[in-house]
Amino acid sequence: MRESPDNSEALAAFIAHKAEIDTILARLVALSADHFNQALDDITWANVGSLGGYLDGLRRVSDAAFNEGEHAA
Repeated sequence: MRESPDNSEALAAFIAHKAEIDTILARLVALSADHFNQALDDITWANVGSLGGYLDGLRRVSDAAFNEGEHAA
């Protein structure tokens, strides 16, 4: 019978990364609920551009995670 390799270090690193992702996602959800700290009456095209940059980054992460967009098989 083959012994399973000890993956405890990899598992610990994976869980640490997951915890950091969960923290980042929770912070982004809260920031989004507050309209990214923007007063809606004061929105400018600069705010639209900033939010578009955030969206592009999140789309890249989402596409990679779900094998979509440029990461589609």
